[in-house]
Amino acid sequence: MYPNTPVLVGVAAVQQKEANYEKADEAIALMERALRDAAADAGGNALLTEVDEIAVTEGIWGYTDPGRLLAQELGADRATTVLAKIGVSQQTLITRACQRIASGEISVAMVTGGEAKYRALCAVKAGAEVSETAQQATPDVVLEPDSEIWSEVESAAGLGMPVGYYAIMDSALRFKQGLTPDEHRAQMGDMYQRFSEIAASNPDAWSETPVAADDIAQPSPANRMLGFPYSKLHNSQWNVDQAAGLILCSVARAEALGIPRSQWIFPRAFAEANFMSVVASRGDLGGCPGFHLAGEAAAQRSGVNFDHIELRELYSCFPMAVRSQLHEFGMSGEGDLSVTGAMPFGGGPLNNFVYQATVRMAQLLREQPDEIGLVTTVSGMLTKQGVALWSATPGEQAWGFDDVTDAVRAASDIRELVADASGEGSVAGYTVLYQGSEPWRGIAVFDLPGGKRTVAYTEDAQLIAVLEAKENVGLTYTLEHGQFRA
Repeated sequence: MYPNTPVLVGVAAVQQKEANYEKADEAIALMERALRDAAADAGGNALLTEVDEIAVTEGIWGYTDPGRLLAQELGADRATTVLAKIGVSQQTLITRACQRIASGEISVAMVTGGEAKYRALCAVKAGAEVSETAQQATPDVVLEPDSEIWSEVESAAGLGMPVGYYAIMDSALRFKQGLTPDEHRAQMGDMYQRFSEIAASNPDAWSETPVAADDIAQPSPANRMLGFPYSKLHNSQWNVDQAAGLILCSVARAEALGIPRSQWIFPRAFAEANFMSVVASRGDLGGCPGFHLAGEAAAQRSGVNFDHIELRELYSCFPMAVRSQLHEFGMSGEGDLSVTGAMPFGGGPLNNFVYQATVRMAQLLREQPDEIGLVTTVSGMLTKQGVALWSATPGEQAWGFDDVTDAVRAASDIRELVADASGEGSVAGYTVLYQGSEPWRGIAVFDLPGGKRTVAYTEDAQLIAVLEAKENVGLTYTLEHGQFRA
């Protein structure tokens, strides 16, 4: 191994379920605890003052430079601070740390993120507000996305929250796969029941009780519909207090600090696709060339067949994300697809789940040193994709990273979006959004003559019932003034 070979040496996940918001820690305190625990996991506090860079993913909090707050508390005085804005892939911070270590620019890096939304929710229920550490500092490095993840055409039809976008894409994939809506829902129920069972056995998961497939597939007062065919239990659970800490360093520094080899986890191959396009413009609504090409690149670099990997964490913000990966990676879907219990049950802090998953993966790889671990990343509306392969033993080839962004751009069929189209259009994908327990609006992406696209809605109760009763992808409707009708 080269002295600058990057290794993951310390991992920790923390969560709190303190119902008294006045006693609960804020998000930055959870991140600090996670990093201290990660240092202890690596063998002691010596790493804390050796840190060259602290990178944090932006969350639902107001800290302007959370890395600086952490550096001050940890005694990491020389650390550069990095803040990745929402829209930057979580995988990017891990990739950056490995690249800088491999190049010799730094020798120790921390990556962290965390949320305290459960704390905030408990305060709201008590008619109060929580406070957090005030800050006005500026990070040394700020990473920002280079484009928007939605369009005004989509917003005008009523799309806003991610659930609607993912449900629309999933309807297109369902149609492509030849599944009926009922078969689709049953398949998702079985998949998510297994996720809940895995969470129940994961000490760091938010949910502790398995849920039956029928209770997931069928809406109920406790599991209301959000966007057909997705219910609440298909949705990432983000009202959690969770944080994770990862500490990476060079082999040379790990040896110098006496970190036991049994703690080392090796990155084997990473790949990322950062081409951004809005959902409705994607020619193949049910496809994801980013995952196809990123998965292909990582598999080729590592010499690993994804279907032979037993330890897998497929990003699971919504069923479409998981189903898309199975489809694009060419995986059978047999075996477990998560080690955490997935985002609805393991917990889905807004911009931190990949780190929670990497912690759990590292722990399992230490217990099963002959295995390979796969952790994937999604950013936005299935906008960006990341793939990471890890193992407790080094590969035959040195760690490497493939940026497939340009290849994905070239492979993507992007359609022109137009507003207020008139005439006939063919449904490319659709959903029904709910307000409370009642269906509110049917929204569909339409293919237009000449290859253009539009998004339109209906609030007609009879038509909404049709949208939920049978497959509507491929059907033709009349468009006028941003709405559609039979």
